[in-house]
Amino acid sequence: MDKLNLRREVNAARTNLSPEQLRANSIKVRETLLEQPWVQMAGLVACYWSTGSEPDTHGLVFALWKHGATVILPVLREDNDLDWAVYDGPDTLAPGRYGIMEPVDTRRGVDAVRTAALVIVPALAVDRTTGVRLGRGGGSYDRALSRVGPNVPTVALLHDGELIDGVPREPHDRQVRYAMTPSGLTSLM
Repeated sequence: MDKLNLRREVNAARTNLSPEQLRANSIKVRETLLEQPWVQMAGLVACYWSTGSEPDTHGLVFALWKHGATVILPVLREDNDLDWAVYDGPDTLAPGRYGIMEPVDTRRGVDAVRTAALVIVPALAVDRTTGVRLGRGGGSYDRALSRVGPNVPTVALLHDGELIDGVPREPHDRQVRYAMTPSGLTSLM
């Protein structure tokens, strides 16, 4: 299946998830991820502010911040690359491009993600054998992931059924090391 059709299929499945299921999935993803020692020890975490039917990251970002991690969130630039800014509580966000909430803090630049000890990214699907993630098609997170060191844990948050075989891969596509679903954490590399 090509990327466009796979995106349509995953988005259609996500729209069928009830608000209760979305909430339950998000809690399981958050709690299991927060149990990982390498998550607890990460001093600087690059994450994202979820929208729509994505596994909710709002509670995750808040929990990481409350436990002392510095959390940086993306700020979408005009060229679709990701700048980064520090999250300093729920009152420090404002709508950015496409209405996605972004930190109002000073921009740290596209290379700020290089200093993160943990990188959490959105995905529509991840290939269970290669770790290739399927994003929304803008390439923003592939560019960001290309700046992350090979030993830094990179985690895609998914719903059950989105860790699959056969995600199409193009030369610019980047892999993630872990997939986190409500059913648990899967190591991919």
